[in-house]
Amino acid sequence: MQVALGGTFDPVHDGHRALFERAFELGDVTVGLTSDELAPETRQVPRRVRPFEERRAALEAELEPLAADAGREFEVRKLEEPTGIATEPGFDAIVVSPETHAGAERINEIREERGLDPLRIEVVDHVPAEDGERISSTRIVRGEIDRHGNLTPERTPETE
Repeated sequence: MQVALGGTFDPVHDGHRALFERAFELGDVTVGLTSDELAPETRQVPRRVRPFEERRAALEAELEPLAADAGREFEVRKLEEPTGIATEPGFDAIVVSPETHAGAERINEIREERGLDPLRIEVVDHVPAEDGERISSTRIVRGEIDRHGNLTPERTPETE
């Protein structure tokens, strides 16, 4: 099975890892990484995003051991539009988080318009941080949590 997923992945965190792990359970993976031009448009909360090549290197470092453990292949491609690579032929499934499920539905609409079979949509739940809120790159960049969802020392319950 050929699996697609996409995002900005800056920084990569345990929530992303859950997406990647599920994708590798299903098959070989192609990750669409947002271009520098597209990244600001896809942000729910505006913030600085590292350059594409830095994000790509960090993403590949995260994916390599996961792919090896699963006995799978992966590829990272640049996303130039929000619906990205998944509207192309050759994919069987897409892995998304709850907030990007609607985007996957839109991808399937585009695929239908192009005469392609719909993708199997796999939704992976958010990974909670230590405080019960979801792990997100924005929270990490703000210094609230680390990439594993641990509260930073200045944010522990004892200090709030």
